[in-house]
Amino acid sequence: MPQVMEFKLPDLGEGLTEAEIVRWLVAVGDVVEVDQPVVEVETAKAMVEVPCPYGGVVTARFGEEGTELPVGAPLITVAVGAGSEPEPAAVAESSGSGNVLVGYGTDHSRPARRKRVARPAAMAAAAVAAPAPAAPAQASGPVPVISPLVRKLARDNGVDLRALRGSGPEGLILRADVEAALRAPAPAAQAAVTPVAAPEGATRIPLKGLRGAVAEKLSRSRREIPEATCWVDADATELMAARAAMNAAAGPKISVLALLARICTAALARYPELNSTVDLAANEIVRLPSVHLGFAAQTERGLVVPVVRDAQSRSPESLSAEFGRLTELARTGKLAPADLTGGTFTLNNYGVFGVDGSTPIINHPEAAMLGVGRIVDKPWVHEGQLAVRKVVQLSLTFDHRVCDGGAAGGFLRYVADCVESPAVLLRSL
Repeated sequence: MPQVMEFKLPDLGEGLTEAEIVRWLVAVGDVVEVDQPVVEVETAKAMVEVPCPYGGVVTARFGEEGTELPVGAPLITVAVGAGSEPEPAAVAESSGSGNVLVGYGTDHSRPARRKRVARPAAMAAAAVAAPAPAAPAQASGPVPVISPLVRKLARDNGVDLRALRGSGPEGLILRADVEAALRAPAPAAQAAVTPVAAPEGATRIPLKGLRGAVAEKLSRSRREIPEATCWVDADATELMAARAAMNAAAGPKISVLALLARICTAALARYPELNSTVDLAANEIVRLPSVHLGFAAQTERGLVVPVVRDAQSRSPESLSAEFGRLTELARTGKLAPADLTGGTFTLNNYGVFGVDGSTPIINHPEAAMLGVGRIVDKPWVHEGQLAVRKVVQLSLTFDHRVCDGGAAGGFLRYVADCVESPAVLLRSL
């Protein structure tokens, strides 16, 4: 007799507790191999294909496309052939490509196949007899919620989780349940919480997935961080000339972003308070030993901030190559969750959009962000004479809890000095 194995949404790492089903890669009745991707999900960090650790016939799928599931919720059931033990790929394979889903297979040499087969009666019966578990009524005892994000959302908005009936597996309370409770008007204040009436033809876009994660992070930054911004115009003519000379020589090409990143790491070495975070629980400022440099990248899915690890120890060539690699992964939607977390300082080059200045919102829980406008020809007084020079506006948004204006101004002035005269950077190396 075939044995029906249930495969649950695995822990995707980096503290992620939920994922939305974007696209099913298999259907009920398909034959799947060990380590074959069966579903594509979207987390708050990235798009991920989830491989199944069992081989056999898919007998049930749980959740339609667009459904949000918590970690540990059932994804599919697979009927494994009689006389063979189900064997997770992490045990069956001794080598592979290093799949990001720890504990699930890594060998992607086998092509993914979708193949309809005539199923034995036992398998067909299993497919029919495996409906999604119904949500039971709320009972006394622990509140059925896994996600700390759901708990925080409820706590921040005064929602009593014990009063909710979860729509997830076995009554699990999901973020959608809390959001539904927030949308429901209270009897005494119905007018205050009634959704805004949209005019005919208006489009409503759910704040979920990547867009929702960005919205929550920006809102949290504004709620928690007392930020301030300072800015300065700088003459970037010499920096652009230095880049042209470096790229004229043999070797890898160097981007403007890489040179600005190298300047940032040198500035953070002088002003380490800006490479820090605030621990509210301990009421302490934590200065961080390494610079994990995030950079803003606009993609079709929205704004993402990939992170270059240990940027302080990288050369301009290494920084340029890593920026290029992460940007390509961002554009194709293949960034791993680890590529998008752990940043300590962010460099935001909004000049690529043709604008001169901005007041960036800090990428929580970091303490500062440097914004760079477009580099454009402008009249400038150079060596006592009016000349046309390449000018850029630099803006620094910083957490006023970690430092005062003196440190922030000193950091920004040092960055501007390096932009105007790259030899200043060479003296500090």
